[in-house]
Amino acid sequence: MRPIKKNSGVLGHVVIQTILIGALLLLFAAPHLAGQSTGEWQQRVLDEVKGQHLDTALKVVELRLADEPEDLEAHGWRGRLLAWKGRWSEGEAEYKRVLEKVPNDTDILTGLADVLLWQQKNTEALQVLERAKAISPSDPEILGRQARVLALLGRTVEARSQYQKTLQFDSQNKDARAGLASLREPTKHELRVGDDVDFLSYASNGQTESASLNSRWNQRWSTNFGLSTYQRFNQDAVKVLASASFHVRAQDWVGLGGAVANHQGVVPTSESFFEYGHAFRFENWVRGLESSYQQHWYWYQGAHVLALTTSQIVYLPREWTWSLNLTGARTGFVGTPVDWVPSGWSKLGFPLQHRLTGNLFFGVGSENFSQIDQIGRISAHTYGGGLRYQLADRQDINGYFARQNRSHDQIDNSFGLSYGIRF
Repeated sequence: MRPIKKNSGVLGHVVIQTILIGALLLLFAAPHLAGQSTGEWQQRVLDEVKGQHLDTALKVVELRLADEPEDLEAHGWRGRLLAWKGRWSEGEAEYKRVLEKVPNDTDILTGLADVLLWQQKNTEALQVLERAKAISPSDPEILGRQARVLALLGRTVEARSQYQKTLQFDSQNKDARAGLASLREPTKHELRVGDDVDFLSYASNGQTESASLNSRWNQRWSTNFGLSTYQRFNQDAVKVLASASFHVRAQDWVGLGGAVANHQGVVPTSESFFEYGHAFRFENWVRGLESSYQQHWYWYQGAHVLALTTSQIVYLPREWTWSLNLTGARTGFVGTPVDWVPSGWSKLGFPLQHRLTGNLFFGVGSENFSQIDQIGRISAHTYGGGLRYQLADRQDINGYFARQNRSHDQIDNSFGLSYGIRF
């Protein structure tokens, strides 16, 4: 019996040693295995973000959290992705959850500041950035963000100082340089001059020269004065326009205006109009919407027109915009019954490269009103596009081309160029 007990003891000793060695190996290997797993899901997220597949990246993060609910790195990524998708309140909550465990994480603090800023919680964003700056006082990313928020709060002197500090630590920081340039004395006026030419297949060519002065006097009041000269259908016309706009609140405005012209038949001899508009902000991929309604009266020689117009400007991600105008025109001409005629146009604007933006547009029945060249007598489709180039901080040049295919095989090719300067 003794040898059996002895062998049994040796075997038990070997088993125990094997278990201990295996446990030690697992203990040392576990961090490496966990790190590999963590690296895999993070790399997938980075790849999906690089490909702009935010929904897929968010699914990867949520799968990670299903396995590891307390993974703070995953919670941080979830906050970033929700914020980038426009789900700002959810992103804010996720960032704050992480900060409860790691209050000194500057990446999470700056992410929270961004999402607060996008919700126009500027004062809260500044407080968060102050916390981040106390932890990392020489980080140009934090300093630049703080300067941007200070500028939005109207604290121009402090904003300028922060931008200058940013440049001390990062002399090539483009955002800081652009921020300093934007803090120059704000401009109140924009003077724009332009020339438009129409090459008509059914009549002699037409031309329009114009000049306008737009002035923003304060946060509420703005005005516009314009002068245009027309050469169309062997007639000359001169029109003077004036309008004023008042912001009742930051999101609401009303406008009134009118115009007069000399006695002729190619443009209205008098006009009057009013407008009401409202701006909306959203927490999704559509960043905002400006919607307005306008009534415009035109009086010609022996004719009158009432145009009811609704306009929408949708602000999309990456500086894209989409505009839509719909008009119902009540036309009355000598010898013809009163009639309602629809028209409309749509335009898509997009950035091309630094200082250059473009647009494409399409219109249906969007002709000028007049007895000679009128919406009530023809139908048309208009196609075109344009470019805008920022020559300097306060100067730009705009150009466009449009082709209008009218009924009876009539064609109007239009070109236009304008130059604007702000002061």
